[in-house]
Amino acid sequence: MRISVLIALPLLVAALAARAETIDAPLEYRGCMALAKQQPEQGWEEALAWQSLGGGEAARHCAAVALIGLGKHSEAASRLETLANESVREDHVRAEMLAQAGQAWLLAGNVTRADSAQRAALVLAPGTPDLILDHAVLLAQVHHYAEAVDLLSDLLRRQPNRIEALTLRASAFRYLDNLPGAEDDVNTALKLDPDFPDARLERGIIRRLKGDTSGAREDWLHAIAILPEGDAADAARRNLEMLDVKVK
Repeated sequence: MRISVLIALPLLVAALAARAETIDAPLEYRGCMALAKQQPEQGWEEALAWQSLGGGEAARHCAAVALIGLGKHSEAASRLETLANESVREDHVRAEMLAQAGQAWLLAGNVTRADSAQRAALVLAPGTPDLILDHAVLLAQVHHYAEAVDLLSDLLRRQPNRIEALTLRASAFRYLDNLPGAEDDVNTALKLDPDFPDARLERGIIRRLKGDTSGAREDWLHAIAILPEGDAADAARRNLEMLDVKVK
């Protein structure tokens, strides 16, 4: 029995080495990350297998992203932060890892760690539109609306037609009691895309605040029709329920 094991072990090592030599690393990375995001259980298994074949940092990154999909948000965030700190790759890649860590911390309910990760990402890749938008979303969630407006204004100078930024800044302006600014932004967003659910939701709220209940109802019903299972539709339904209670 021991002889057969001693014979089999070198064969196994040779087989693993042969597979490792034939792996196309960039292709494997793209495939593993796609699996990690779409089918996290399979992505996790693929990442572990790749790590055993010397996948290194890329395999660790894939494994951490898979953990987000598996609901292990704090562990995923910690791994991503560690990876970003240890990585020797370009700053924009490390910034992406930190941005993902920030998203994972948010899912874990740790806003402080999420904020720290996002700010670190922006230090590595200042001016990156997606990073700015992510951080503005977090700032709005913790009611730092003025800071969110400043960030979004910077982003919109770079990308004036960024509809998500326009809609989010409209919401921040509304919380800052700047209804004219909010209305300008949301109307611009809806000119770019009349069927953007978040913008329809936001304009409905602004119309209700201005006393236009029929216009608000129209926007909220439109938001529900566009994407019935979306977050904007859920919020629109809640607003319609409150509107109907007040009418009665």
